[in-house]
Amino acid sequence: MEKYHYTECGLDNVLIEGIKRSIDDAGDEVLEIPNIRGLHRLLATMIIKRPHGMLPKEIRFLRTEMGMTQAELAALVKKDHQTIGRWERGDTPIEQNAEFVIRMIARERLNLPDEVSAEEMAGWCIPSAELQMLTVDGSDPENYRPLAA
Repeated sequence: MEKYHYTECGLDNVLIEGIKRSIDDAGDEVLEIPNIRGLHRLLATMIIKRPHGMLPKEIRFLRTEMGMTQAELAALVKKDHQTIGRWERGDTPIEQNAEFVIRMIARERLNLPDEVSAEEMAGWCIPSAELQMLTVDGSDPENYRPLAA
């Protein structure tokens, strides 16, 4: 099944399988991605539940999905907003404790599933330069599901 590299969300590591493709009146192929809110909720869940450190763009994705400014997030992790910007650009690695707090805040603010204990999640906050793909089954937009990469 063909995969669509979904970069419109600001992430470089999202693939969607099974999304509907159609041809518009001009004969161009058009992709339909309904239920963006549901898709982004799943992506946020996949990011906080993945046992690897978050990438810079994932930090920004979670912050924007929570509707927060850099300054608002900075206040919660006891840093200045410039530090958040450096993390989001990849200029400096995020501190493990701050990453853990961001995961927990995202889980709470976005009302994400809490099947994973805080202790287990804390163990995942280890910096990683490796791009971990987030692969989504998009065949049922009302029920997006994660797929093994």
